[in-house]
Amino acid sequence: MSERPEDNRPMSPHLGVYHWHTGMLASICHRISGMVLVLFVPIYLWLLHGMTGSPESFDAVAAWLHSPLGKCSLWLSGLALIYHFANGIRFLLLDTGLGESRSGMRFSARVVLTIAALTALLLAVLL
Repeated sequence: MSERPEDNRPMSPHLGVYHWHTGMLASICHRISGMVLVLFVPIYLWLLHGMTGSPESFDAVAAWLHSPLGKCSLWLSGLALIYHFANGIRFLLLDTGLGESRSGMRFSARVVLTIAALTALLLAVLL
């Protein structure tokens, strides 16, 4: 039985190949937070439209924002925004050569994840 050419090619790196560490988690969360921010754009536009429309539409938007779904959406989008911003600054610093060592990268990833956890708690209390 002959092997197919696809069976001999090297595997592309994927999540099952890597050893999980803090920097990898921070990188994956950065991608997820970016997707969350993009997916929330229609909701942001709906909120802006409702708040600048008639008094009835403003009341409908305000009621939705005070609902459990609205509060959860605000919490998730706020957390994604803070995380993406903090980790983006981390990546910019890494691009300049600051904290490029393994220990520096792990430390900065832990700092960003801690900021995200504290933000999640703060937003949960405030909302």
